[in-house]
Amino acid sequence: MTSVRPVVAGRTDRARHQRPAPPGAAARRGRGARRSERLAPYVLLAPAVLIIVLLRLWPLLLGVNFSFTGDGDRDGTMVGLDNYRELLADPLFRGALRNVGLLVLLLPVAVAIPGLLATFIYLRVPGHRFYRSVYFFPAVLSPVIVGAIFNLLLAFDGPLNTVLGGVGIGPTDWLGDPDVAMFVVVGVHIWATFGMALVVFLAGFATLDASLLDAARVDGASLPQTIRHVIVPSLSRTIQFVFVTTMIGMLTSMFGLLYVMTSGGPEGSTYLPEYYIWIQQGQMNRPALASAASTVLFVVMLVVGLAQISLLRRGVREA
Repeated sequence: MTSVRPVVAGRTDRARHQRPAPPGAAARRGRGARRSERLAPYVLLAPAVLIIVLLRLWPLLLGVNFSFTGDGDRDGTMVGLDNYRELLADPLFRGALRNVGLLVLLLPVAVAIPGLLATFIYLRVPGHRFYRSVYFFPAVLSPVIVGAIFNLLLAFDGPLNTVLGGVGIGPTDWLGDPDVAMFVVVGVHIWATFGMALVVFLAGFATLDASLLDAARVDGASLPQTIRHVIVPSLSRTIQFVFVTTMIGMLTSMFGLLYVMTSGGPEGSTYLPEYYIWIQQGQMNRPALASAASTVLFVVMLVVGLAQISLLRRGVREA
């Protein structure tokens, strides 16, 4: 006797209504998935790009456009390059640009100090625990506090000149001598800010291949040779980043020290573009001229930054 298998209700109906997928449907789904994968990075970056455009690039373009307008009676009137001609004719602004050149020359020193300290800490030379414990302390101080402290230390009758007088060296007017004041302010700025660069260098050392240092030690390489042929090429990206950020900090973050320590003096010898911009905007009520000076400062930072990156890359390749 033949047994009859029961039919599950609805199964034949579903089978009857199912149709084969049309030709090329799988290919279209694959192309759609690949298109979504390609668009995903742009969708994720879109909010950040929008914020940069609205809060950075658009105000920058407005400032550049404003630099071609006039001040005072010519407020809002297009004046062409008159503001830039006035800047080049102003001895204070020319002095500020010369000081920018001085900062560029002193920039390797500002980068070498935290770089060497980070190297000593990484190689665990004697005293590295002391450096690790105190290096970041100046970075948490306000520039106003730092300036006030060094005003007391560097006063003509202050502790530093007293110590120098005790060893037979005559007193120096550290903040009143036009030939010395700018170097003093830059030195104070380096002391107050090198902690951040040191943190970046230590982060770079965390990615350094320790086997390279071991190989250099086995080959009998000295510390200078190890730094030049192993550490510098391995940390080239970190060094480039520190160079650029340190330069930007020296050109745009020294206002507090300048205001407290020298107020641009003596004889305008410590003027920097950012201090000049504040004078024109805040005291002289000339926003268009200040915008022109800001545009010049931006161009200078861009050119110097690109030149530094190019030179550093060439130096790393030669090393």
